[in-house]
Amino acid sequence: MLKQIQRFFNILYQENYLRLLLVILVMVFASGLALSRLEPDMSFINGLWWSVVTLTTVGYGDISPTTAGGRIVAVVLMFFGIGLLGMLSGKLATIMISKRIRENKGMGTTNLQDHTILCEWNHRSRAVLKEMRAVPETENTPIVLIADIDEKPVDDANLFFVGGAVNEETLQKANLEKAATIIILGDDNLEPTARDAKVVLTTLTIETLCPQVYSVVELVDQSNEQHCRRANADEIIIGSELSSHLLASAARDHGISTVVSELLSSRYGNDLFLVPLPEKLIGKTFLDGLVTMKKEEQATLLGIQKGTKGELITNPEAQHLLARGDYLIIISQKRPHIKE
Repeated sequence: MLKQIQRFFNILYQENYLRLLLVILVMVFASGLALSRLEPDMSFINGLWWSVVTLTTVGYGDISPTTAGGRIVAVVLMFFGIGLLGMLSGKLATIMISKRIRENKGMGTTNLQDHTILCEWNHRSRAVLKEMRAVPETENTPIVLIADIDEKPVDDANLFFVGGAVNEETLQKANLEKAATIIILGDDNLEPTARDAKVVLTTLTIETLCPQVYSVVELVDQSNEQHCRRANADEIIIGSELSSHLLASAARDHGISTVVSELLSSRYGNDLFLVPLPEKLIGKTFLDGLVTMKKEEQATLLGIQKGTKGELITNPEAQHLLARGDYLIIISQKRPHIKE
């Protein structure tokens, strides 16, 4: 609350509106003081109350001047005070409208924490946004879009827009240091080689500025994966490779693409989740974990991951022992509530 009040007065100061506010306050106090001196049996507090009621055109009528001097003060306050208050209201409205326009044009900065940054705007960005808004865990997550477009592309109260190319300046405006995750997509206006090169360079910039943020990177060509690894990307997705594998699988096993599409989409059917290993399964076998998760959570256990960024083991041996710090890869209708 104090920060909001301070920000309000900072805006007034920056826009040179404090002088107007000061004139209004002086007029209210002067009118209240004058009325308390001119009117019999009227205290200064009641005089202030009458000044505020008159200035704001509320006009309760509970207090009114009866002397000639008091009525002259009232006339002066009515003519000048209402005009000044109208000017202040108009200027404040102008500030709010200008702020909204600047935000929609991507000219502002953000002070968010634990948010997601989305780089570039294209059909895949739109799909990422829809998927994140389709699940309870991320439906209200603040997302900052950095893209070289004219204005905010969609009406989403929790989507914040920073206009311009992805560089150090725009990343700072998006508050990269406090972000939890950044998704780096390719620029569709470039040919594949240049597109991947730009992604690698962006990843290198991000990892240099803020190595603790979790980076998810999209590439076109698998041969560029090693460059992204050297740039310390946390997770790399190669679109052409996924498409090729899916097409080959669909040709071999008809209908398999429908299953994969369901698992990859958060908007319908079952989803893939990565959840921490429950305490009661530490030291148990993979088979024990599979049975327990199916009985208690109606979830199918596919594999394990050694920590949040460790080795991934899909379909391990039945007697493989589950260890503290492991994460379970499951298929489920909704995310199980398991504490780490």
